[in-house]
Amino acid sequence: LSNWSRLSSLWPLLYATSCCFIEFASLIGSRFDFDRYGLVPRSSPRQADLILTAGTVTMKMAPSLVRLYEQMPEPKYVIAMGACTITGGMFSTDSYSTVRGVDKLIHVDVYLPGCPVHAIPIIIYYFLFK
Repeated sequence: LSNWSRLSSLWPLLYATSCCFIEFASLIGSRFDFDRYGLVPRSSPRQADLILTAGTVTMKMAPSLVRLYEQMPEPKYVIAMGACTITGGMFSTDSYSTVRGVDKLIHVDVYLPGCPVHAIPIIIYYFLFK
């Protein structure tokens, strides 16, 4: 019964910083309203199926991101959104503390390029995971 209920909706864990988080926050608002699609953001990794990484990931934040990923139950999915998450973005050339791609830390299923990513591709890939 629990596997059937988990199949019906994905519960994302938000791991977002900077401008990509503001774009993701618009999904929760009234214009896109993710709640009607069954996507309820969670604050606990033990209740989440999907982690959305958005924004710049630094070396100091990397251990906590890996810990959150390891605490998620199987099956777990990862969407990396934004240029800073995928490649380090504009900060990767001059900064020693920026992770140059979150895929060096955790397994990524879907990459959403852009700076910042618009809400529509996130909705499309959510339905592909479902």
